[in-house]
Amino acid sequence: MRAGSDDGIAAAYDARAAEYIALAGAIEQMDARDAAMIARWCEATTGMLLDAGCGPGHWTGFLAQRGRETRGIDLSAAFVDAACSRHPDIPFDVGSFRALPYATGSVGGILAWYSLIHTPPDDLPGILDEFARVLAPDGSILLGFFDGEPRAPFAHAVAPAYFWSAEALGVCLGDAGFDVVSAERRARMPDEVSVRPHGSLLARRRASAPL
Repeated sequence: MRAGSDDGIAAAYDARAAEYIALAGAIEQMDARDAAMIARWCEATTGMLLDAGCGPGHWTGFLAQRGRETRGIDLSAAFVDAACSRHPDIPFDVGSFRALPYATGSVGGILAWYSLIHTPPDDLPGILDEFARVLAPDGSILLGFFDGEPRAPFAHAVAPAYFWSAEALGVCLGDAGFDVVSAERRARMPDEVSVRPHGSLLARRRASAPL
């Protein structure tokens, strides 16, 4: 199901999927510090892992290579087609974060690596509630985002996007039943895909939060 801005985002990425894959569709094109962080997160989780906003599946495959049950979901059918072709043993779904096609409490960890940047800020609380719904108690979420003035829009190459800060995201996550575990901010290296400051945040679903 697609709602609100999802149709426009899906169409924009469908139209530029080949360009995106060539530029940033392989682990080798990612920053080694990000790969190390995601690997550590993977090793610290249990249960099925969901790559939310999986794109062409490069991070999904990275997680699966570590022996984990993994699946991906993305709005872009073109991305999901590419992911299925690259990783035929991993299940991928075309779908929206607004209504994830997974059972309550069925996911051990969610990787949302730069996949919430196009979400209008007013829509973010509902999506985080949906992430909390599918996560098992004590399950965790690892977010990657562009660090800047919270909720400020900027002209992303594919679709309108928004800056966030760890502090502002932490408030939203707290309201959705998460506790922040750690956060990181860093400037970009000259050879990285983006020039905008990087942020990441690790949070854990409270065991006491209602399913």
